[in-house]
Amino acid sequence: MAQEPALLDLSCDDFYLSALFRETDELDSEDDQIFPVSDVKYAEGLQLQEALVASMLPEPSQGYSTLNIAANAASSSSSASFKVEQAEEAVTAESGESSLSFCEICVDRKESDQMFTIQSCGHVFCNECISKHVAARLEYNVHGIRCPAVNCGRAIEFDSCRSFMPKDVLEKWDEMLCDAMVDASQKFYCPFKDCSAMLVRDSDEVIRESECPVCRRLFCARCYVPWHPGVDCEEFHRMNEDERGREDLMLRELAKAKSWNRCPRCKYYVERNQGCIHMTCRCGFQFCYTCGEPWSSAHGGC
Repeated sequence: MAQEPALLDLSCDDFYLSALFRETDELDSEDDQIFPVSDVKYAEGLQLQEALVASMLPEPSQGYSTLNIAANAASSSSSASFKVEQAEEAVTAESGESSLSFCEICVDRKESDQMFTIQSCGHVFCNECISKHVAARLEYNVHGIRCPAVNCGRAIEFDSCRSFMPKDVLEKWDEMLCDAMVDASQKFYCPFKDCSAMLVRDSDEVIRESECPVCRRLFCARCYVPWHPGVDCEEFHRMNEDERGREDLMLRELAKAKSWNRCPRCKYYVERNQGCIHMTCRCGFQFCYTCGEPWSSAHGGC
């Protein structure tokens, strides 16, 4: 069975062309053209090219056929296509990597929608790190938050952080900013420890009994303490610290209603249900029940 002739690929690479050009230059050194003008020389050049290509093709005895050449060509084409796809994937990966932004605090790359740009200086950090930075500064009662970049110190605006800052951090920051805007002489705080809301004195009028708008409990706006019913402010300040509690004030109000009096020495309440006004306390101290002065020969009664 006769073998099919191998398909000749008359295309040649740079090595063959360089050899052809050198040969033609030797044949015609009078001009610099690639192909000679003479028909004879042009024919000789074509014969040389065909001879060079034929010398590189395998012999029929080596078993190469048209199918082998076609398969090799298909394999080369497939390999070249695979390399192109790899190159495209590398370019795509590099492009995706360049779209990420770098945070100098957590040293991580994140998407642009997870980054925050400080308007006053242009430094960029991730939302999570900026939130932690603001929360840490608020713990030290610092309401003027600055850029965390080295040697920067530009201010971070409150409104620019609303979209990503946690709600509790925003509320605390807002409260501290409002607190800083009020003059120290015009503000005070609710005296109840479980409230401590900031209040503002908006007039020069002296007000004693007032109500906290947050916890709705009464307090004295003059003494800045829980409301002390039945005791004026001057008397309240003369009382000992351990006598200013709510129960102590209630007992004091009851004593006034029952006309009880206190021993000037031990401060215990004494009730006179009968007899004269000369009282002798259980501590042994003698005093006048009416005015509370120590009983003596000079003080025979009120």
